[in-house]
Amino acid sequence: MTEHTVTIDENAPAVVRLTTTIDAPLDVVWALHTAIDSWAAWNPDIDRARLDGPLATGASFQWLTHGLDITSTVRELVPGRRIVWGGPAAGIDGVHLWTFREADGVVTVHTEESWGGAPVEAQPVELTAALRASLESWLGHLKAEAERR
Repeated sequence: MTEHTVTIDENAPAVVRLTTTIDAPLDVVWALHTAIDSWAAWNPDIDRARLDGPLATGASFQWLTHGLDITSTVRELVPGRRIVWGGPAAGIDGVHLWTFREADGVVTVHTEESWGGAPVEAQPVELTAALRASLESWLGHLKAEAERR
């Protein structure tokens, strides 16, 4: 079993963990989630997203969501199983971990994200709630699109 060394910041002022199940094949869910350039086509919370080069550890992508212009870097990639990315935006340092597991034709998607930095320290309750709402929305859109396909 591969040891994963990249995790979220457990001590960050905002940490959210969510899980959903998707009634679609793993290859469909994974392809949808990792085709970064196509995020805006199925996730209305994302205005644009562009990956620089192939999806790989160390690759960066730029995206605009909820008025935040973000540059994220892929920190870990286990195709079909796990992706972790992170980066700073508006003084917030985010780390976002996603895992995918398929059993009996159903994919369980688990996400964990941490936000640190001065803005989060100043408003931890409000920004944790915003992060939770954003991740709930993302999972909902991912589920709807994967099941539609």
